[in-house]
Amino acid sequence: MNPSGRPELATRILDALDRVLAARRDQDPEASYVASLHHKGMDKILEKVGEEAIETLIAAKNAANVGTDPLVRETADLWFHSLVMLSHLGLSHRDVLEELARRFGVSGHEEKAARDPGRGPQPTAT
Repeated sequence: MNPSGRPELATRILDALDRVLAARRDQDPEASYVASLHHKGMDKILEKVGEEAIETLIAAKNAANVGTDPLVRETADLWFHSLVMLSHLGLSHRDVLEELARRFGVSGHEEKAARDPGRGPQPTAT
């Protein structure tokens, strides 16, 4: 698609990361960070996603003063932990890319209006 090969590179990286996440999911939690997150459960994974989201926001806010390198690093952390979350639920980057492809070419206003009036899924009681 792109002469630079970047889309293919991104796909290869995401596919490789997906394989690593799947392989490490059931490993010894003492030997693998990913396994330790899965072992601790969804609440711990969500805590990490939230932590990385906040750090990403702070890095974006500070980008004008300190540059964008911290923002790129924090975004990578956020993506990584989001992929762990998806993996924990039996999903992958492919599911997200399919949703983005479905939305491509659709006005953001139209897409948002087509969603549930409750503004998306609500947390369920556990």
